[in-house]
Amino acid sequence: MDERIAKKQVAYFFMSLLNKQIGSDFKGLGVSADILNVLKILKIDTPTPIQVKSIPVALSGQDMVGVAQTGTGKTFAFGIPMIERLLLERGQGLVLLPTRELASQVDENLRKLGSRLGLRTAALIGGQTIGSQAQSLKRNPHILICTPGRLIDHLKRGWVKLDYIKVLVLDEADRMFDMGFAPQIEEIIKRIPKTRQTLLFSATMPRAILRLASTHMSMPVHIEVAPSGTTVECVDQEVYVMKKENKYMQLEKILKQYKGSVLVFARTKYGAKHLANNLKQSMHEVAEIHSNLSFNQRKESMAGFKSKKYRILIATDIAARGIDVSGIELVVNYDLPDDSGDYVHRIGRTARAGNPGKAISFATPDQWKDIRNIERLINKKLTLTKFAELEQAGTRPTFKRYGRTMSFGRSVASRSRPGGFGRHRGR
Repeated sequence: MDERIAKKQVAYFFMSLLNKQIGSDFKGLGVSADILNVLKILKIDTPTPIQVKSIPVALSGQDMVGVAQTGTGKTFAFGIPMIERLLLERGQGLVLLPTRELASQVDENLRKLGSRLGLRTAALIGGQTIGSQAQSLKRNPHILICTPGRLIDHLKRGWVKLDYIKVLVLDEADRMFDMGFAPQIEEIIKRIPKTRQTLLFSATMPRAILRLASTHMSMPVHIEVAPSGTTVECVDQEVYVMKKENKYMQLEKILKQYKGSVLVFARTKYGAKHLANNLKQSMHEVAEIHSNLSFNQRKESMAGFKSKKYRILIATDIAARGIDVSGIELVVNYDLPDDSGDYVHRIGRTARAGNPGKAISFATPDQWKDIRNIERLINKKLTLTKFAELEQAGTRPTFKRYGRTMSFGRSVASRSRPGGFGRHRGR
């Protein structure tokens, strides 16, 4: 009982600390001189809001649940405290992520930070030979970055043990539960010492995560830097409404208008491949990422997009949270996502680190419900541009192209709200 009371007091202390002004640099957050030197080499000077709130709590050893939108610097929010702890005491860190792309990026970022301090990482993910991963385990890595399925493969073969895990991180936890990893996560947690620190990061907070926090975490401090569903601040959002057959022509016009890097999301892997092929025939520099490609092919596409070899990347939602590329000027939702929550993650690929960005979504006339669902989630009216004549049945009004932009559901000319939108998705 005394230990529980002590932990509760620590939690209350840090919650009160978060409400006060904390140092605006990493030194003011309590980061050690060794890591400060590495951050200086990496030219990372100013912590992001999630880092400001998370690092002092995590450095204390307290369990934590962090809610933050995509692209806010969560990797270093847990990576810095984890490395600090592993430098002070023997043990390992374990980071679980839902996709290979995310795991690869986290591994890359943690290696940048930890390798200069003598820390080794091992990425255990699908799409790579399990034998080469076994060799990396023989080098006694300090941090394991894993997708749940591949980690369990290694556990069953006896190639890895989790007896010395000091810090467990579940990143993009909501996505992991969406993808059905809950049984594997439970199996992994059973193999980890109970006297560990657990850090959980998520963009949303579904019930499955709350249950995990209550069952497997000890008095976690809850941190939220933006409400669930909040979009990045500097992104200008617009929806183009048109017939399905006009989408490609409109995309070509947009690609002429914007000269920087463009990320285009398609709903299916077949749609992504078809779109990429059409753009290649039009002499665009295009790469694609979807589940029909091997992991190495996806890595090559990502590397080419980062290096500007390809100006355009066509992706499915497999990459909605797996793309960490600076300077993306435009995100195009060629197809609206099935889940409105994925809209937030898609457009979060642009306007990162305070830079401006643009997000354009294509919708067909029968997708008003989808648009409304997105608006409710982000608590914001989307700018709506209608192209050509929209043929709508029954009592629905007909819109003609007037060459002007209006808010969703409001004509600039009349300021009257049309009613009777369709109730069903048109897919």
